[in-house]
Amino acid sequence: LNLEPGTKIALLGKNSAHWILSDLAVMMAGHVTVPLYPTLTGDGARQILEHSESKLVFVGKLDDWGELKNGIPKGMPIIELPLAPPTGAPKWEQIVAETEPLEENVFRDPGELATLIYTSGTTGTPKGVMINFSAMIDAAKGAADRVEISSNDRLISYLPLAHCYERLAVESSSIFNNIHVFFAESLDTFVADLQRARPTFFCSVPRLWVKFQAGVFAKVPKDKLERLLSIPIVSWLVRRKVLKGLGLDKTRVAISGAAPLPEEVILWYHSLGLELLEAYGMTENFAYSHGNPPGDIRVGTVGTPASGVETRISEEGEVLVKSLGTMMGYYKAPEMTAEVLTEDGFLRTGDLGVIDEDGYLRITGRVKELFKTSKGKYISPSTIENLLMNHPLVEQACVCGLGYDQPFALIMPSEEVRRDMADGTGKERIAGELEKLIEQVN
Repeated sequence: LNLEPGTKIALLGKNSAHWILSDLAVMMAGHVTVPLYPTLTGDGARQILEHSESKLVFVGKLDDWGELKNGIPKGMPIIELPLAPPTGAPKWEQIVAETEPLEENVFRDPGELATLIYTSGTTGTPKGVMINFSAMIDAAKGAADRVEISSNDRLISYLPLAHCYERLAVESSSIFNNIHVFFAESLDTFVADLQRARPTFFCSVPRLWVKFQAGVFAKVPKDKLERLLSIPIVSWLVRRKVLKGLGLDKTRVAISGAAPLPEEVILWYHSLGLELLEAYGMTENFAYSHGNPPGDIRVGTVGTPASGVETRISEEGEVLVKSLGTMMGYYKAPEMTAEVLTEDGFLRTGDLGVIDEDGYLRITGRVKELFKTSKGKYISPSTIENLLMNHPLVEQACVCGLGYDQPFALIMPSEEVRRDMADGTGKERIAGELEKLIEQVN
């Protein structure tokens, strides 16, 4: 297509092998990848494509092409990947068949821009985080050293590859360490996909860890399971059966990130013999920041700095991090970049935190989210929201209350609750669960 070196090329699709192949192809051709979430609206996709000045888009596996195709500017070239819906565009297989393969090795300068990862942060306005090759390389090496990843490990890719964490933990790590990667087929087949992959290295968000636990309790009541786990003769068999049912019986490294996970949930997994580790990172540092070291976990913290990471707490209590994965800045936004990067290269995370005497970091809230009630009490909404959203019956929660007597929460219930409410059943159970939640928050 005779594109200028460094051209922005978008990648739109759900996780698949060809998503990674396309990303590598863009890099080897001397360009910059702009990943788009497959859950974007047409308007959201158009905003990112126009802001990034993308000149081409790879379209892969999608659930709703009808909505997204309206967001692709008229005249923008498209390449259709395997598993993609019919787009009428040239197909990947056709191009490969008709094009001579690249024979020479390609070397990109480590300081060159490799990818633009768009994140809304807390403002709602998409920001293009500029990540160079050096950040991707150093983060992948450091992550492998931290958890001792090897070619004997297996990964399953299901968190969006458009997110920095999946790019680090799955794409970069698998390439550097020759790891076998499985891909989830769909949400409906996820449990079967886990059974097929039997991952040795598994990362997820708190919501899924809580759902896994709720699924186990639905089959074996909590009290009964605790009794079984307390019996020496049968506890080993019970633990093995539960983990095998989840597809995690071969998992030696399990990580939770993106939001806090209740300590009791972490300890429950530990009781099953699965050492669940909490980690911490941001798009702005390519998710390379902190993590609990295997064998030396401190529940309630996000662990210690990864190799090459420096941390300090500002006078306001904000966590400042200097990481090997730190971004070059925000694309086309030097003023915003100057606001979050200090003169000596530390990233202002926007999180409040404390560091204990052994270097373990505990996140205590968000800098800009604190508000005061009419009684003069300061409220950290994220703390309450995380507690609410870690309940299996709650999908989303938003805590408000500026100027009111006390805070209140707007809750979007889970699909299960919405189904029960729609047919009029289960209202007593739901009311009882909400009462327990209120008591817990208070």
